[in-house]
Amino acid sequence: MTPIKRNASIVAIIIASIAFGMILTADLGLMKKSDAQQITQQSTSAPLTAVTIPSFASLADRVMPAVVSITTTEVVKESAQRRRGGGVDPFDFFFPDPRRRPGGADPDDDERKEISGASGFIISPDGYILTNNHVVEGATEVKVQYGPEGATTTASAKIIGRDPATDIALIKIESKSALPTVTLGNSDNIRVGDWAVAIGNPLQFENTLTVGVISGRGRSLNISDQTTSFENFIQTDAAINQGNSGGPLLNINGEVVGINTAIRAYAQNLGFATPINIAKSILPQLRDAGKVTRGYLGIRVANIDTVRREAFNLPSTQGVFVESVEEGKPADKAGIQHGDVIMQIDEKPIRNMRDLIDYVSSQPPGTSLKVSLVRNGDRRTVNARTAERPGSNDDDEEETSSTESPTRNKLGMSAQELTPSIRQQYGIGDAVRGVVVTNVKQVSAAADAGLTEGDVITEVNGRRITSTSDLREAIERAQSGQYVRMYVTRFGRGGRSQSFFAIAQIP
Repeated sequence: MTPIKRNASIVAIIIASIAFGMILTADLGLMKKSDAQQITQQSTSAPLTAVTIPSFASLADRVMPAVVSITTTEVVKESAQRRRGGGVDPFDFFFPDPRRRPGGADPDDDERKEISGASGFIISPDGYILTNNHVVEGATEVKVQYGPEGATTTASAKIIGRDPATDIALIKIESKSALPTVTLGNSDNIRVGDWAVAIGNPLQFENTLTVGVISGRGRSLNISDQTTSFENFIQTDAAINQGNSGGPLLNINGEVVGINTAIRAYAQNLGFATPINIAKSILPQLRDAGKVTRGYLGIRVANIDTVRREAFNLPSTQGVFVESVEEGKPADKAGIQHGDVIMQIDEKPIRNMRDLIDYVSSQPPGTSLKVSLVRNGDRRTVNARTAERPGSNDDDEEETSSTESPTRNKLGMSAQELTPSIRQQYGIGDAVRGVVVTNVKQVSAAADAGLTEGDVITEVNGRRITSTSDLREAIERAQSGQYVRMYVTRFGRGGRSQSFFAIAQIP
């Protein structure tokens, strides 16, 4: 065979092979499709699922008409030290009007008008509005601006009731027609991670809406003596600023779950709101009496941490530890003592301070309470009748030459017996018995326990202390690693005192 014929035969064979392969691979129903083919065809033919991003526009349309701008005027003295002065306070939540000017050309005139802006929300068609107490406290004039943008109405507001303990106030405006309102939700149902929406008038930008989530619950900020016992804030990262104070914090359904109350001025996205259920519980008293009357036992309490549990040999951290009992008050009359652990009141289990404070304060003065407690491992029940909680004591129910004592060797402090001159120096009353702390090393067990100069130690591990030798002996008995329970009285301004347990671990 010639080379030309040989090459032609090879080409013919190749062409025949390709044609035969095409016939075999064609979709003639003779070969089964693979799973991979099936999946590919299904995935290309299925419609794409759209991801829905929530819009808060409908919520804003529904709620914004009921959110109001509040402007207050207060006459203050330039020389007065005010909590809101200059915006320095990290919890300053007002927006001071930049247009305000010092009043009076007379340099001897110390008074001026201070104008501040904040927010609120209408809760009834006849004009009742919720806001913060610190918004209207001390105000000589309160103005409320409401209505749609471009057609707002300004009205004078009357302060109906205030409650400094929870920083809630109720004010009212008059209107010829029914006003739009918000829906009050249930703050007990919120969870960390839920949507949170803040509406208000930050920095005079009216009807501002910001969105975030619930960042935390049950926060305590220790803003003031009046609020400390009742602080139970909702934390949110929804952007809130000066001027949002008193405005609503809402859930995804547009229901109010909190009243924006405080911010951390030197932090980012840390805002705090008072739970709306607290406001709902006191609204009837604010509306009818103008103030809130609470039950009171006259004790300082603390949660049981692991240190207290070990130091007092307690079975668990459940219950509330009694730090001190005020003489002559209901708890004292009922026989409650410092060191007791309150486990139950009436039929309500007491797990922590919040349970106790909320329950006792919700009872009217004169209510008889059955208090179940543990003392030295024994369970007992006493009956206490509540008194009216003093407005100035809201923080009561919740928290010769010097001779160096040898106890410094273990705890790092010096102590001295009480003499007339020492009592005068530290403002210690004549009725107090014990020894006074005169020096505490910065790095020491005593410092870790919170002791400071001027504290009076009256007991150690349940034993009365009347001299430095008593103190030395009590401390020397303790072994390294053991906890020492010291009952301490601390004196403040005006002779006011508080007692508490300082627990130190022997090095």
